[in-house]
Amino acid sequence: MIQMSLKSIMRELKELKDGIGNMSKRGDQSKLWRSRTRSHVAPDEAPLESQLSEQSPWANLPPELLLDIIQRVEESETAWPARAVVVFCAAVCRSWREITKEIVKTPEQCGRLTFPISLKQPGPRESPIQCYIRRDRTSSTFLLFYGLVPSEGESDKLLLAARKVRRATCTDFVISLVADDFSRASNTYVGKLRSNFLGTKFTVYDSQSPCDSRIQSTARPRRRFHSKQVSPRLPACNYIIGTVTYELNVLRTRGPRRMHCILHSIPVSAIQEGGTAPTPSALPQSLDEQLSPLHSSKGKEPIVDIISPSIQATPVFSPGSREPLALKNKAPRWHEQLQCWCLNFKGRVTVASVKNFQLVAAVEPSHNVSPEEQEKVILQFGKIGKDIFTMDYRYPLSAFQAFAISLSCFDTKPACE
Repeated sequence: MIQMSLKSIMRELKELKDGIGNMSKRGDQSKLWRSRTRSHVAPDEAPLESQLSEQSPWANLPPELLLDIIQRVEESETAWPARAVVVFCAAVCRSWREITKEIVKTPEQCGRLTFPISLKQPGPRESPIQCYIRRDRTSSTFLLFYGLVPSEGESDKLLLAARKVRRATCTDFVISLVADDFSRASNTYVGKLRSNFLGTKFTVYDSQSPCDSRIQSTARPRRRFHSKQVSPRLPACNYIIGTVTYELNVLRTRGPRRMHCILHSIPVSAIQEGGTAPTPSALPQSLDEQLSPLHSSKGKEPIVDIISPSIQATPVFSPGSREPLALKNKAPRWHEQLQCWCLNFKGRVTVASVKNFQLVAAVEPSHNVSPEEQEKVILQFGKIGKDIFTMDYRYPLSAFQAFAISLSCFDTKPACE
């Protein structure tokens, strides 16, 4: 077994994964796991661990051999869909998953997305992670894919999905890990974006608390529970982590939209020399698991959102906390020959649109941020075709934060144009 080639190891892992898929038909929880492996980066939990441990010889490999196998697989498969083999390693059993988690680095360190938590971790510092968004006007959904542009056969890796929900006084964009489940009671729910009545201010909500409880007082806790549940026992499930504001264009002057972002979960020190951004290590426990054993298999009861009246709606930083990072859109230049506003998207944007933007840090001299960091584009978004948009992001933003900010462009803003 020690002399097995890497190719044969990966073939065996794929066969093992297929076996897991067949076994997963036996229960509701395993069905959810199976759907998640198809839809996004990696499963959160290794299913049916006891069965796999008994049936698979892979679960009892010596630790040294197991470490060598996973290291070789991780180093050889750096891009999707081939990187799915790393996911298969994490799905074998608990020992495989723990070693895989130790070996696989964060996007900031390696520039790659592997596990679901990667979507909430900061991107790389140098080259951005390049993605694209596909809009479906019929279903009011927005799908974020990993890749430069759409590929033939639509086999690109789905990272996140959002559904636009219009309400009487606002618009919600519910963000999920999968494209067919936008319930806030699901463990695929990762957050949402909510607009005000005019569509000029947007609030970004995260489903999990910011790292290390640094900004506990910025959180706006909500409790979600089934209507038949008399005494809810769930922790806070929605936290305000940022706002996106568009300036009103009262005089109707020509020019692109002007936007400002405040990221309460990221301190401005993150872009200073030697600074770091909060990096979560795990997704929160699923709502369904928190409800167990109260949660019934029917699972379609209404979900009630409770906002504590004692909690302030506007984030307020606790004593000793640091100033939040602010972003602004990079000012375009007027092109006399083309008679339009222009930005250098380095070939990633090909269609003129009022939605196109680039975000850079909005800092003061007292922040001691280098000129190079101030000029670095942290997030850029733009149109390349009908209902197709590119989205490139880098440190200190995560894929979830970048996607939420980009979604704000898809709401109607007559007062800003």
